Amino acid sequence: MSAVMSSASTDTAWRELHEAATVPYKKGGSFAWHFARGKLGRDPVFRGLLERGLVGAQHQRVVDIGCGQGLFASLLASMSAMQKKGRWPSSWSTTPAAADYTGIELMPKDVARAQASIGHLQPTPQLVCGDMCSAALPDCDLVVILDVLHYVDLEAQEGVLQRVRSALAGGGNPQARLLLRVGDASSRRGFAISQWVDRTVTRIRGHKVSPTWGRPLADWKALLQRLGFRVQSIPMSEGTPFANVLLVADLEAAA
Repeated sequence: MSAVMSSASTDTAWRELHEAATVPYKKGGSFAWHFARGKLGRDPVFRGLLERGLVGAQHQRVVDIGCGQGLFASLLASMSAMQKKGRWPSSWSTTPAAADYTGIELMPKDVARAQASIGHLQPTPQLVCGDMCSAALPDCDLVVILDVLHYVDLEAQEGVLQRVRSALAGGGNPQARLLLRVGDASSRRGFAISQWVDRTVTRIRGHKVSPTWGRPLADWKALLQRLGFRVQSIPMSEGTPFANVLLVADLEAAA
């Protein structure tokens, strides 16, 4: 394998990964499978995490808050399998060999789809039906929160992030990381479109639409910094009309 893979080679690897990560959802029924294929295929965040090396081999204990039907767990397992087969592009960083995954999801229907689809994976994913504001967070190396923190008010958002920080600090990993995708409320048009789509998808998934609370990007960054994180922001709306930003938040060594 060459030191630097061509874009065609990484495209091929991504298609293989997409197929492997979504096949388990056939066990969960037609909706689960089609939703997984669409989400993984159209949302730029998943491939973006790979290409930027944001999930490393050192991130072996993963907590996924608002995990839905557990797509990130399936993706982690598929990434591990591809690496063991020697089919991993050399331009992509190594990811966990066997991630200890805990997914927290409020909606029982999504947890049921996750159990039916990926409950057989090894190591066995821990799938918790609970409220992110109160569910226990185990000590961990990586926390992933994609597009869900806006479902609770500003005070509750800070409470979740404080508990996330404690779970990451408790894990003792100096490379502990939070990956938080949010909408930038200062980009009015993109934020409005993303909120409309979010409400539509929520209805399609069979859930009640709740109020949402957004913040401008500067406020999100200031909050994380105040809680003891070192933050970088990455636009994460490529190919979409949204105003989504991925915040990569690492614990400050002295925090």
